[in-house]
Amino acid sequence: MANRVDPYAGYNFAVELDGITRAGFRECSGLESSQNASEYREGTDRSLSVRKIPGLNTYGDITLSRGLTFDSKLWEWRDKAAKGSVERHDISITLLDHTGNAKITWNVFACWPKSWTGPSLSAASDEIAVEQVTLAYERIEVDKWS
Repeated sequence: MANRVDPYAGYNFAVELDGITRAGFRECSGLESSQNASEYREGTDRSLSVRKIPGLNTYGDITLSRGLTFDSKLWEWRDKAAKGSVERHDISITLLDHTGNAKITWNVFACWPKSWTGPSLSAASDEIAVEQVTLAYERIEVDKWS
């Protein structure tokens, strides 16, 4: 009988922000890497089609969500960027298995907060106040895949 390999669950993860804060986050989205394809054709090409040449790598934005607490470091980081003093930091996002062991770590480089969203507030709700920060970044590497 073949060994069964189950996929990792997406609910166990840790985010480490280099030099800013280490905090528990509710959600992390936007790990994305893509590459544009440039089209090129020479007049002497025998084929009546274009060549597809790899272009520049691009990366999506990472959005981190967490329950709002007295820790204002994310807001302060964003506020500095909004005032023209952009601080870039590296972050690591680690997917954990059900026992808490690290399985995959994405290292994301030269991050800076391009937006911050505060909580939705309602006196008729029992929802947790959640803040979100959206990070632009320049490069991503996978550190561990086990």
